[in-house]
Amino acid sequence: MTSGANRTTDITAGPGGVMTTEVGVVTGELTLRTGRCDAGQVTGQVQYKGADEWYTVQGAKAHLGNKGDLDAVHTIAVALLDRPSG
Repeated sequence: MTSGANRTTDITAGPGGVMTTEVGVVTGELTLRTGRCDAGQVTGQVQYKGADEWYTVQGAKAHLGNKGDLDAVHTIAVALLDRPSG
């Protein structure tokens, strides 16, 4: 995914799951990975917890001018997607 840095956090998808570009909606226990390549592109991906395949979260791409912003973007992505109580 990236040649730069990435962050991962285990999450639980809320009602309706998480929409991905490759397979549509994924639900349940997931791992979220937010990665930044050397060119500054940041992308969000999810996988079923413990699986090998990663799927791109639809609409989860942006450009970061500052490498230090990756932590903030990952924190926001976790807050949006981690909905264990619905």
